[in-house]
Amino acid sequence: MFASALPRRAGAGFKPEHFADILAEPQPVGFFEFHAENYMGAGGPPHAQLGRLREDYALSVHGVGLSIGSMQPLDRDHLARLRVLCDRYQPESFSEHLAWSTHDSVFLNDLLPLPYTEATLARVVEHVDQVQTVLGRQMLLENPATYLLFAESTIEETVFLAEIVQRTGCGLLLDVNNVFVAATNHNLDPHDYIARFPLAAVREIHLSGHSESVDDVGAPLLIDSHDTPVKDPVWALYQTVLDRIGPVASLIEWDNDVPAWPVLRAEAISAQKLLDAATRRRAA
Repeated sequence: MFASALPRRAGAGFKPEHFADILAEPQPVGFFEFHAENYMGAGGPPHAQLGRLREDYALSVHGVGLSIGSMQPLDRDHLARLRVLCDRYQPESFSEHLAWSTHDSVFLNDLLPLPYTEATLARVVEHVDQVQTVLGRQMLLENPATYLLFAESTIEETVFLAEIVQRTGCGLLLDVNNVFVAATNHNLDPHDYIARFPLAAVREIHLSGHSESVDDVGAPLLIDSHDTPVKDPVWALYQTVLDRIGPVASLIEWDNDVPAWPVLRAEAISAQKLLDAATRRRAA
C-alpha cells in the first residue's frame, strides 16, 4: 500500500483564479492541495491546470464526499471516480474527513459529526479499509470541527482516531483549526486535546481561519469557515504540535472569500517560517 510522502513544507489550497499568478514565478510552497470532487470530470481547463501544476509541485487530494462516517455503504461509483483521479495524478497524499454527508441518495452538502461508539468505530474502520484497498494507497483521516456532542458517545475522539489507525494502518490529517474550534465550542482545553492526540500517525496538518459568534446563551461559538487568515491562538497551537513532532507538511486552507494569491502566499510563508524553525531545533 502506497504511503503518503508530502514534503515537510508549507502548502496551499489550489484555486483556479490563482493559476496565472502561480505560474508567473516559482512559489515558496512545497505542495498544492485540491478537492477531489471538483476534478472528477474527464477533461477541460480544470485538468489542464492540474496537469501543468503537477509538473512543478507535489499534490494532495482532499475528499469531501465519501461520507466515511455513514452507516450506509460507500458510494462505489464515487470511489471508482476517485480511483481514476488518483491514478491520473499520482498525488503524494489523499485525505478525507471523519464525518458523514449522505443519506440514501441525498448529498447533504455538509460534514456532519458522528457518535463515537463501538458500532460507528467498526463501520468507519470498514470504510477506511475499503477506500485504501480500492485506491491502493494509504489515506489520511481528518479530525472534525464539531458544534455538538452525542450523549451516546462512549469513546473519546482521540482514542477513536487512534483505534482507526491501529486497525487500518491509515494516517491522520491533524486540522489544528478544527481542534481549536471544537475545544472552544465544548469548553475544553485544545492543548490537552493535542497532548492526547495520536501524533505519531500525523502525515499532514491543516491550518485555516474561523469566524466568531455566540450561541443562544451567549457562550462563544466558533465556525470553521475557512474565510479569514489563521488566528493567533491557532498559530500558537500549531507551534505546540511542531514542538512535539517536528516539521510536517502543513496546508493553508482558504475556501471562502478567497483572497488574491499574494495574501494566501503570505500565509503559507508564515507557516514555512515555523516549519524552518522546527527543523533547526530538531537538527540542534
